[in-house]
Amino acid sequence: MNIGNIEFKHIAFLAPMAGIADRAFRELCVQYGAAYTVTEMVSSKGLTMGDKKSGELLTIGSERPCGAQVFGDDPEIMAQAAVKCLDYKPDIIDINMGCPAPKVAMNGGGASLMKHPELAYEITKAVVGAVDIPVTVKIRKGWDDEHINAVEMARLAEKAGASAITVHGRTRTQMYSGSVDYDIIKEVKDAVSIPVIGNGDITDEQSAAIMLEKTGCDAIMLGRGALGNPWVFSQINAYLDECRVLPVPTVTQKMAVMLRHIEKIIEYKGEYTAMREARHHAGYYTKGMRGGAALRKEICTFEHFEQLEELAFKIAKEQR
Repeated sequence: MNIGNIEFKHIAFLAPMAGIADRAFRELCVQYGAAYTVTEMVSSKGLTMGDKKSGELLTIGSERPCGAQVFGDDPEIMAQAAVKCLDYKPDIIDINMGCPAPKVAMNGGGASLMKHPELAYEITKAVVGAVDIPVTVKIRKGWDDEHINAVEMARLAEKAGASAITVHGRTRTQMYSGSVDYDIIKEVKDAVSIPVIGNGDITDEQSAAIMLEKTGCDAIMLGRGALGNPWVFSQINAYLDECRVLPVPTVTQKMAVMLRHIEKIIEYKGEYTAMREARHHAGYYTKGMRGGAALRKEICTFEHFEQLEELAFKIAKEQR
């Protein structure tokens, strides 16, 4: 499939996740077959005011193609922010209209725009007019069950010039609870002519195939399903392209990938920050393992990579 002039080899994408989908994780997922990634979301106001953290979040390495995601509620500032994003050479600008987090949605950005379709249209139109690369929009099913308007939002995004739309099949009030609504994603797909990316509850090959079959979407986007599980993209690609089921990685393989992941974070952010982030990531990599809770508790005390490395070798040896 294509988004504007950007062509993708596969159709399994990594979702932008604050505090998770940083450069290290994006690069790792691409190595395992993710066809597209998006940066952590950046505040349009912060970016236009020269916030250093925003610039760090937008730094893109080898994980191409990669989009830069911005959020905000002012069309002019969003357009200015999109132009500033170009300094980091993203392949696509993605507008966040789906984040349910209170600090974003209760301040006019993210999913809050689901309540203001005309403003969402003006924002998309302004961003499209400000940059010369494709612009995409990420939305939800609606704000709540009484206000299901994903189809209206999608049509307005297309009218404003968006090149693709990602739909998370839950409302803002659902957050990440309950089941994804495949029907609303299908309704959006049927309502617009630009590519539609289905998002929600994709964790493996089977759930990826179900999303595609039930919605007819052009691509799929994984968020939580990729946590501690970057090889899921290889599994999905093999299943969709070749009807082949890849073996589940062994504990030894999982530990090796975890160490590679944390080493990359150290390279980009330094050991102090990386070891604190490792506590979060290691929780996903060790999920389901014998004594996992005790392992995660131990990892939370680590200050140095060598400690994690030693434990990983111990885990691999004991759980063979």
